[in-house]
Amino acid sequence: MLTEERQQIILDLLNKQNVVHLHQLCELLNASESTIRRDLSQLDKEGKLTRIHGGAKRKYTVEREFAYHEKTVKNIHSKEEVGKIAASLVEEGDTIFIDAGTTTLKMIPYLKEKKIRVVTNGIHHSLALSEEGINTYLLGGQLKEGTKAIIGPSAQMQLEQYRFRKAFLGMNGVDPEFGYTTPDEDEAMIKRLAIARSSQSFVCVDNTKFGKVSFCKVADIEDCDLVTIELTDGQLAATSEKTMIYQKETK
Repeated sequence: MLTEERQQIILDLLNKQNVVHLHQLCELLNASESTIRRDLSQLDKEGKLTRIHGGAKRKYTVEREFAYHEKTVKNIHSKEEVGKIAASLVEEGDTIFIDAGTTTLKMIPYLKEKKIRVVTNGIHHSLALSEEGINTYLLGGQLKEGTKAIIGPSAQMQLEQYRFRKAFLGMNGVDPEFGYTTPDEDEAMIKRLAIARSSQSFVCVDNTKFGKVSFCKVADIEDCDLVTIELTDGQLAATSEKTMIYQKETK
């Protein structure tokens, strides 16, 4: 086995279980301890993992939050594709929640022909929904300047009164070990409430969010289905064991 192949297997395994042990890797890769130690040392120097006694653990950083205008220009094509897939999951007569993420915003042009009711905490989302003639409820509360999301106790109290067939949520981090995460505690609470009040919840993210971890945990991986595109084999293997993944339009 080539060094690159062996090291990729190590990284893929870390994405699944967060910590790997030397003896485990030796058995899995049919390699000597000295070979595995060299692999771990090299990956550690490259910043891809952290060496620990008897093995290694996955390396991650807590992601900072980008402002709304920064998010809107990142990975535009991928967000469009994810939005289209997510919209295909909405059925006639659905009552749904769409949160204030820039990826969920891309759903809206594909919803205009459907007779649905939508609740959102996104200022931009409410305007786009209204322009498409969709029956829209905007939560009231505190406006968060950075993301243009409505948050806070008033929004939470209002959201607690509703029930949804489906919820569509953006997320800053998706990780098999740490779950779904987002930088802001108030936005995390809105997402948690939406999940709790929905029959089915979908996290809509492009593949750049995989392996990322933010400050506040929203839910475990198995609590929501995933709508995404272009996962690597390692990302797919680590995540599909725990939840349903939608990567193409459903007919």
